[in-house]
Amino acid sequence: MSAENLVHRALFSLPPIEASGSTGLAVPTIPVQKVVTGDTEVDAVLWLREVIRTGQADLIAKARLAAAKIKTPLKDIEKRYTDYLARAHPGNFAAVFSSFGFADLESLATSAIVRAQRRHEAHSRFGDTIFNDTPAEQFCADALKRVRKGKRGWSLDAAQVDKRFDARPSQRPATLTDCVAELTYWRELYWLRHAVGDCGDTSDQASARDNYVFRMLSRIPPRDVDEAAMVFHYLTSNDGMDRGHTGAIILNLIGVPEPYHPYKGESDE
Repeated sequence: MSAENLVHRALFSLPPIEASGSTGLAVPTIPVQKVVTGDTEVDAVLWLREVIRTGQADLIAKARLAAAKIKTPLKDIEKRYTDYLARAHPGNFAAVFSSFGFADLESLATSAIVRAQRRHEAHSRFGDTIFNDTPAEQFCADALKRVRKGKRGWSLDAAQVDKRFDARPSQRPATLTDCVAELTYWRELYWLRHAVGDCGDTSDQASARDNYVFRMLSRIPPRDVDEAAMVFHYLTSNDGMDRGHTGAIILNLIGVPEPYHPYKGESDE
């Protein structure tokens, strides 16, 4: 039975949380109320949305209390805001669509709290270096130097990527658990960066590595039923069921050896 690759796991791990890393976080002040549309109720909801977006639990609690005091149904106020945008931006459907979900303050509050928590974690783990290349990203850049784009032109050639990473066994996942750990690393790194700067996208090389490790889920046999179930749970919980190679991964989890996978050549681009 294969043992997990500890060298690999160390490279593809987030830095530990440091209390001192959050010292630079500033507590936002309550946003200033503004006249935006001239409709006092619409402007009130716009302001409440700004308050909620601060991610501060105490301000969000106050915004919820204030929203509860509005007598007009929020859906009616949303309709008035949509009408305002249509008048202010005739023919601009993108502007009108921006009002979608305007009345759903609870969903906005939930996402704002999660984002604030991620922002705090990002600072605690990385300080001010959240957008610097991590050792894992540097490894990917070095390993995939001069690898060309594939036939579709928007990602690196998968065959070359596999060859380069397969030639580096020290940084290659040895078990399906290693694979899921690395895939989780890339996903968490994305969301931490997104919480800080609205964009969490990594380099082409890092994206190619993510795809490579996902393909590895179809190549490494599960060590036992629990590990197979863990991978299946990962797929269903992280939008993995619609990606390329998922068919081959499922066959691998139930014990069909790789040479017999009819999905072996499917793309994950």
